Amino acid sequence: MSKSDFENRVRLNRREALILSATAGMGLAMTNQAHASDSIKTAAHQQEPGNCSTPRTAVANTQYGKVRGFVDGGVLTFKGVPYGQNTGGENRWLPAKPPVPWKDEYPALIYGGNCPQNLHDWTGIEQTFLQDWDDGWQSEDMLKLNIWTPSLTGKRPVMFYIHGGGFSFGSSYELPSHEGAQMARHHDVVQVSVNHRLNILGFLDVSEIGGSGYEDSVNVGMTDLVAALRWVRENISNFGGDPDTVMIYGQSGGGSKVTTLLGMPAAAGLIHCASAQSGGGGNIPTKEQQIEVARLMMKDLGLAPNDIASLQKMEWSKLVAAGNAAAAKINPPMQGFPGPGAPGVPRVGWSPCVDGRNINMRSFFDVAPEISKNMPMLMGSVTEEGNHMLSRPTETQWHANLAKAFGEDKATAIVTALKKAYPRKSIRTLSYMCAGAGGLNGLGMRNNVVKMSKLKCEQKAAPVYTYYFTWQSPMLEDAGAWHTAELQFCFDNTKRCEQGTGNTPEAQALAKKMATAWANFARTGNPSQPGLAWTPTDPVHCRTMIFDNECRMVDDPESEARRVLLS
Repeated sequence: MSKSDFENRVRLNRREALILSATAGMGLAMTNQAHASDSIKTAAHQQEPGNCSTPRTAVANTQYGKVRGFVDGGVLTFKGVPYGQNTGGENRWLPAKPPVPWKDEYPALIYGGNCPQNLHDWTGIEQTFLQDWDDGWQSEDMLKLNIWTPSLTGKRPVMFYIHGGGFSFGSSYELPSHEGAQMARHHDVVQVSVNHRLNILGFLDVSEIGGSGYEDSVNVGMTDLVAALRWVRENISNFGGDPDTVMIYGQSGGGSKVTTLLGMPAAAGLIHCASAQSGGGGNIPTKEQQIEVARLMMKDLGLAPNDIASLQKMEWSKLVAAGNAAAAKINPPMQGFPGPGAPGVPRVGWSPCVDGRNINMRSFFDVAPEISKNMPMLMGSVTEEGNHMLSRPTETQWHANLAKAFGEDKATAIVTALKKAYPRKSIRTLSYMCAGAGGLNGLGMRNNVVKMSKLKCEQKAAPVYTYYFTWQSPMLEDAGAWHTAELQFCFDNTKRCEQGTGNTPEAQALAKKMATAWANFARTGNPSQPGLAWTPTDPVHCRTMIFDNECRMVDDPESEARRVLLS
């Protein structure tokens, strides 16, 4: 295979390209759409027999009216519960409006629509098999959340999950790992997941175009999440949840949403502990930068500077194409490897920005926010963050790509360090830890975990716990622990995600430990459990929990290799 062929094969896939928006302000969506995939069947691959029913007891109260769900395997399930009105038409770029109360029972039986987005390109067949994607359906009426609970009475911890996909795509059900039934069934929590506005619909500054009523427009994708958390605060007790014990957590772009929320004054009092997984600490742009995108987009579209009505009527694909083109003109050429904690001038695009109203800081990029210093945190990453199953480099090709990205000396040092640390891993798998050919970088992600945890420790307040997920999938060959792999375990969903886990006895045992740790953290702020003590980290020793067939605490895993990138 020629060098050019190899470079073509390792082009960023959809998630890799857009996850960069979570930390580098890129978020330029792919231009080619594809048909939605798979199905969203209730509890597919469930561990226990379904025993699905729709009893009259599966009806809960909300402040807007009653919602009717269903029972599956003993878990009360409510999907697509509205926490806001339709965001289309005249509501585009306005803060979420509360739902209009309803009289009859609302059928909370299926997942709601996803924010309009460009769909998965489906070129990486092996990778798509492992992750078992589901693109679902799309609508601007997407302010919906999902709830799984063992009972409508009681005061259980609430685990509020925020999906990834940068700030540009994704949904609460894009991966089978997100299903919350197992957590409710086996860990006595109330599990919640949420959809919200993304891409140009969530992060375009139209304040100059529409006037003072649109001052929040540039961050409505984040204020939607605050509205969802406020709904939880006001309603979750009717679902057996404790509004004073709410954990937020998210993976990839969801991790960046978590760290952003921790710095938002409007979210204060709605969150009690948090986890950022393979993401967080974004170098987000300023409001002035985002205004520049809107100005250029309006000029390119040939619209008057104040023609908000035309924007609100415009079909989404035309709108996002114009926005992407404007951002591409403004952003300088990419240099280095963008990703969590990447330095340099923030890039414009579809991400939150520092607007001085809702967001006042680059949370966990510049500093840990004071308003959340008393909240315990959990953060970590996986080994093969850059897994791209189309990529099959030889050692020579891998070294050449590393040398091009980091220089010959660093390339040699990285190869040497990783081969020494993992003598049994293939070159292909090692390359997923640090490819040098673009995409996600496992060593860079590990550096970001160390950086964010240090910022948290420097507050000398609530503890921070870090993890490193190293479990290697038995499926296919050389897959390793890819970006999102830990979700199958911290949601206790190894059966539902058997295409990635094989649902082996080892996988089931690890899932029990991880899901218990996450539930304990939600409940108490401490993820320890009998037989597996998890101590907080510190900037000197970087104490970290390794999640593998043998779970254990270690000091600063990957220290030799990750420090090469910092030298």
